[in-house]
Amino acid sequence: MADDVPSTPPTDTSREAATDGVAASAAPAASRGDAAAEADALEARAVAAAIMIPAQVVQAKGHGHAGTAMALAPLAHTLFQHVLRHDPADPEWTGRDRLVLSAGHASLLLYVQLALTGYGLGLDELALSRTLGSRTPGHPELHHTPGVEMSTGPLGQGVASAVGLALAARRDEALHGAGTGLFRSTTWVIAGDGCLQEGVSGEASSLAGTLGLEELVLIWDDNRITIDGGTDIAFGEDVRARYRAYGWRVLEVDDAADLDALRSTLEQARQREGGGAGADGSAGGGGRAGRPTLVAVRSVIGAPSALRGGTSAAHAGGFGDDEVAAVATSLGFAAGASSTDLLPDDVRNWALGARDRGARLHAEWDEREAAWRREHPAAADRRDAVAAGADEEAVAAALATVAVDDGAATRTTSGAVLSAVHDAARLWGGSADLSSSTNVAITGEAVSADRPGGDFVHFGIREHAMTAILSGVALHGLWRPYGSTYLAFSDYARPSIRLAALMQLPALYVYTHDSVAVGEDGPTHQPVEQVASLRTVPGLDVVRPADSREVVAAWRRLLGSGSSSGSGSGADPGAGPGSGSGDRPAGSERTVAPTALVLSRQALPDLEGGDATEQGTPRGGYVLWQQGGGGDLALIATGSEVQVALRTARLLADEGVDVRVVSLPCLEWFEQEPRAYRDEVLPPSLRARVTVEAGSRQPWGRWAGLDGISVGIDEFGESGSGPELLRLRGVDDAAVLAAAREVLAR
Repeated sequence: MADDVPSTPPTDTSREAATDGVAASAAPAASRGDAAAEADALEARAVAAAIMIPAQVVQAKGHGHAGTAMALAPLAHTLFQHVLRHDPADPEWTGRDRLVLSAGHASLLLYVQLALTGYGLGLDELALSRTLGSRTPGHPELHHTPGVEMSTGPLGQGVASAVGLALAARRDEALHGAGTGLFRSTTWVIAGDGCLQEGVSGEASSLAGTLGLEELVLIWDDNRITIDGGTDIAFGEDVRARYRAYGWRVLEVDDAADLDALRSTLEQARQREGGGAGADGSAGGGGRAGRPTLVAVRSVIGAPSALRGGTSAAHAGGFGDDEVAAVATSLGFAAGASSTDLLPDDVRNWALGARDRGARLHAEWDEREAAWRREHPAAADRRDAVAAGADEEAVAAALATVAVDDGAATRTTSGAVLSAVHDAARLWGGSADLSSSTNVAITGEAVSADRPGGDFVHFGIREHAMTAILSGVALHGLWRPYGSTYLAFSDYARPSIRLAALMQLPALYVYTHDSVAVGEDGPTHQPVEQVASLRTVPGLDVVRPADSREVVAAWRRLLGSGSSSGSGSGADPGAGPGSGSGDRPAGSERTVAPTALVLSRQALPDLEGGDATEQGTPRGGYVLWQQGGGGDLALIATGSEVQVALRTARLLADEGVDVRVVSLPCLEWFEQEPRAYRDEVLPPSLRARVTVEAGSRQPWGRWAGLDGISVGIDEFGESGSGPELLRLRGVDDAAVLAAAREVLAR
């Protein structure tokens, strides 16, 4: 390691360092004192403006959340002006710290600082907050406002996803930083009492403590107020003691308006207790890493309002014209001060000095990165390769090695794919204590406090936090995250899945034990409504493969390793249209989306779809097999029920029925296909249809049509063998054959 490469980022992050030091040193001492006093006065006015703006905006609109934005304005100011490593001119700078506002309702807290520090957000846009088409939505939204790191609003989600961001940053440094600290950024998260009451934050905080995640600083707004009243009505534990029990360091700020205390404590929070990471991904110095930090900041919601401050009424809505005027005068403004009055040019220019500070920090980091590239070219090459995304040629080669076994459970084949492509596809994840059962176990070592560069993560029995943490890993950007549990337990993760879909993050959810065929474990573990429920989430792809071939083909699309379209037919001579003919590459409409991969526990036969499966699966649906023109009847199925449809079709074909079997492994992918392709697979004139899926029938009306029948399960299962339960609930060969005969008789 080169001696000229610092082992930690520069600690001089003060605004003073961004001023003209030469001019200051040449000035008389008295002048320097006068300049410092003037700077302090400008800073005080900038803070006062940051407090006042939310009160004015919310009052003018009649809705919104001013109280927390007012109370924490000094905190946010201190972060953006003195503590955060950020560059307003480059919100995507690799070397930046990440700031997540978990208390998303206080969006004005963030927007005000983004406007004041030069992120290209105008003051007029603050007044447009919560307005259709504005860049200042009611809660922060990813890709909507420069400087917003993730969409937040559902309380606690930001805390959990921040754990993922910090885990990924720590792994980045461990695997690539070569002990320089170049990629060892700090992840900051601002949370309120509501965030810490939500279970997902507790799950994630427990894991962060276990893993010694010292790159994470959680700032808790301890205002002791919720919408229904004081926190004492429902939230009586000692939060500080709870976090110490999790393994966190706890720091205190007694007054959220004390700029000096805020700055010194936040600077202390960013100083790590542990050593740097070793070149092999282990904790530096051979010892355990440090601890994540909780900064408990005592605030008064709505301060300095005498009428609303410290009350539930400060949470939402305007304070009233008279009270807003009183707040203005208490801050030194005229009662009717305009935004221009709040931020005259001298104050505005002082606040925009954050751009100079950011440019300096960025330039210093660039110099350190250049030195790192010179001194550690192998590490630089490794990181560049990961940052470029999946190695598609290597992924394709790895997929070609995966055996397509007759009689393999789809979870088994998926596990073989994951192991084969893991490194080439830049995947990183783990399971909620079920890796051997869900087949996501890979070779290597687990992430731990002593091994931040580990190959996979033991999330523990924390499905909700796991899923939110995956979003944080995706937001970091180097790896594509995956997590796994049983399908029935995807319900625990639903809020995090929804937020990932809203942000369109490329997280992969591997869900196994996909139907009542789970069997003897009984109805608590037998999914019925889960697949249908997941399909209702906008932007989430749900993939339920029918056999090993479909598993491999689905992973091929998910990993972008190339999928082809063109004429072709399956190995079975009964294969027909829709098996791959088309006018564009399969899967080209959406390449990034969260995806639920729904897999079987039970063994499934190879359906021998050949090219039809390989080319049709990435398109979401295809004709697997057909008799003649397949114009009399369509049997439409997913997953393990495709084999039932195929057996039934062959029986009917022997009776002279022109029947087609359509496999629809992913309805979302199929719906993205051109109408011409969809009509080829399921001609509108073909009204005799039967859909088959061992789960809720609710999604299938569209595909069955008015003249069709949906075979499915709309009640819970029981404890018994899988085949017994499928017969009991009417999803077997006899039930499908009966439905087919009924449809044909209409």
